Formats: sequence, structure tokens, C-alpha cells
Amino acid sequence: MDYFDLILFDEGHHSVAESWETLRTRFPNAWIVNFSATPLRADGQIMAGRVLYSYSIFRAIQEGYVKRLKAVQLNPRTLRYVRRENGEEIEVDLAEVRRLGETEADFRRSVVTSSETLTTIVDASIRELQRLRALSGELHLKIIASALNFEHCRQIVQAYAARGQRAAFVHSRVDSAANLRVMQQLQAHQLDVVVQVRKLGEGFDHPLLAVAAVFSVFSNLSPFVQFVGRIMRVIVQNDPGNVVNQGVVVFHAGANIARQWGDFQQYSEADQNYFDQLLPLEGLDPGDLQTDRELTPRVAADMEVRAQSEVLIEEIQLLEDDEAAAIRLLQERGIIAADFDPASQALQPVPTTRVAQRQAMRNSLDMRVRNEAARLLHQRGIPVAGHTLDRQHLGRENLIIVKAAIDRQVNSAVGRASGQRHEFSRSELDQIDATFSRLVAAAVEEVFDGN
Repeated sequence: MDYFDLILFDEGHHSVAESWETLRTRFPNAWIVNFSATPLRADGQIMAGRVLYSYSIFRAIQEGYVKRLKAVQLNPRTLRYVRRENGEEIEVDLAEVRRLGETEADFRRSVVTSSETLTTIVDASIRELQRLRALSGELHLKIIASALNFEHCRQIVQAYAARGQRAAFVHSRVDSAANLRVMQQLQAHQLDVVVQVRKLGEGFDHPLLAVAAVFSVFSNLSPFVQFVGRIMRVIVQNDPGNVVNQGVVVFHAGANIARQWGDFQQYSEADQNYFDQLLPLEGLDPGDLQTDRELTPRVAADMEVRAQSEVLIEEIQLLEDDEAAAIRLLQERGIIAADFDPASQALQPVPTTRVAQRQAMRNSLDMRVRNEAARLLHQRGIPVAGHTLDRQHLGRENLIIVKAAIDRQVNSAVGRASGQRHEFSRSELDQIDATFSRLVAAAVEEVFDGN
């Protein structure tokens, strides 16, 4: 019991967990010091103990320990959406877009999942990646994107791929070998974009991640800081002025991320008084705080964004004094025009071709079928790698059997034979997308209900 005099906990906000409490009670006489970048946990619990020292992000940026950050908010002049309960199409201005984002969860989810708005986040993040690569000369800089769920990962990957970006995703529902392959591709600079749901969290270290594209919904500062932290690792140590040590967070005005960014700005300049105010919170119900858990969008049932007019880019520096200096540097290097105004720049879509879109849709279809097959098995408690459904004893795993059934329905819907997916036309892919639920239902009847 007296073996240790001092115990140091990294990621100390987890010190309130039961497993950590067991360790503390094992050594009751030891001094315990917690270290954490986010003392307020995502579930609302507060890191235990008394604050002895705090080191602000503001100082860390000034000293060159973490990257300088800015936010790029996408502001549509107007936006049109439909409430599915009555089918009425409504057009709103930017002020109403922001208000709806603050007050309606369905609207926020629609913004990050509807193709009209999702693609603007994709385009803006690619533009920022290209700008940072040109400015720094570092061609291995990458984008990290946060998604709502497995299906949303597929949608985002498809959008990036259609624009010529090498994209893949990691997810806790995917087997470890598949996730490992993606991480190896990331380390080997074979990816431009990695998409994730709660997978690349605290402790993950890849300094070449430079752009954080926010496609998920953050209702609490802590998971937002954890996600943004993935792009804060410096590439060149102890050199705060180095152009390669920059990061950008991209989000849509209707996703209500500006509120989290504003809190992050205050958090970044926090001193001891800030933590004195934060830590003594009492009577906080963890159930009142949404974490970054995977969300299943209810957009299809409630709301859909149909269109938006010209999208203007608003740049918000994490540290306000950075903006003027950053603009001067870009002007001197010829990266931006001499009359550049960050408050009035229109987003320029990233060009794509029909061929690229079609190829991205084909690849996405394969991903969608596999995902749906795994979901159906999980829903019924049937192991993916088992042979429960292999009634003909051909040595086929359950996942292969269900996937093959969905593939047959997909091929039949457009009059194609097996092995012809590389020949699917855009119209055929659109037809499959529109009827996918019906095709899956037919496969379910074939595999599960027919036996």
C-alpha cells in the first residue's frame, strides 16, 4: 500500500472512472497528480482534485508547442429546406440559418448530411488543404473529418473521392484489420482524407493532419476540443512562426459549431481564474450533456436541406491578433490577392467530372452493401464471421452470404449480371440509390424470412 509516493495520471479527466478509483484506493497514501487538456469530461463529470497549475493553449501556441488555428465558417446567403411532415419548402436567410442551427437538432443534422450542404464543407476543406500545401510546400498535409455514424462515413468518403481526394474511414464497427489498413495508408501518405466516428480520439498522433472538417454535431465543448486537437500537433517543433504549423477547422453556419468555437476561444486564453470557475460546478446532470456518441440522423423523416445560394467564407482566428499578420503573409507570398477580404470571399466549388462521380458512387455502393449486411447480422445477433447461414455447407461466412443476397438484388434491379458493377451507369446508380431500402428488404426475405 505504500509502494508509491506519487502517481501521475495522464488524460486525468478519466480519473473519476471506476477503474481509476480502484487504483487510487489501492495506494491510499500516495500523492496523485492529474494532467488533462479537457478537465470537463464529455459526460459532464469534472476531473477530481484541486487545480495547482494551468497552461493555456494561447501560451502553447505562442511558444510553438501547438499549431496556430483558425476557423472557416460557411455562410449561405439563403438556404431552402423542407419539413417532411407537411412537404412545405421554406427559404431562410443567414440569420435564420444560424438561429435554426442553435435551436433545432434536426436542422443541424440535416446541414451535415444533406448533399447540398455537405458538399460545401467538403469543397471548403479541400480548398483549405490546397492552400496550406501551397503555402508551406508540405504536400503530405491531410484532412480529418468527423462523421455521425457508419453510413455518414460512406457518404463523406464518396464526396471526397468524387473530387479526386484519396479518402477512407475508420470506425469502431469495422474489424481491426480494416482499420489497421487505413492507418497504414495514412502513415504512408496514401490518403488525403481520413473520416472517423469516435475512433481517432485522445492520444492519436499524426501531426500532418492540418484541416478538421466538422460533419458531426457537438453539443459539448470537451469532445469538440478532443476532435480539434487532432490537428494541433506541430510539425516543426518550437517554431511558432513556421508556416507549416497552421491548422484550419471548417464548419457550416447551420451546424451550431460557432458556439463551440467561441467557447474554445475563451478556453484557449484560460488562466487560473477560468478553471477556478469551471471545476467547482455542482449539481450537473451528465444526462443533460450530449457526448460525441454516434448519432443516427433522423433527417429523412423530419427535414431535408434542398438548396442554398452563394456561400460566403467567414474566417475566425482562434487568437484574434493572428488574422492581420496571416493575411499580410499570404499576400506577400502571392497566395491571395492584395485586396483579399476574409469576410466576403465566396466559396468556389471543387471541380469534379462525371467519370469521377460515377467511380466514387460505385465504390460507395460496395461500401454501402457491406455495411448493410453487417447491420442486418448485428440486428439479429448473428456473428459476422460465423457460418450460421451457410445451410449448403460451402464454407461461406454469414457476412458473405448476406452481402451476396443484397448484391443479387442490386444487380437484378438494373438488369446487370454479377461482375458488371464496374459498368454501372450514373442513371443505374441513381436508381439503386433511390430503391436501396426496397432491395435490402427483398434480400432479407430471401436470406432470413424464406428459411
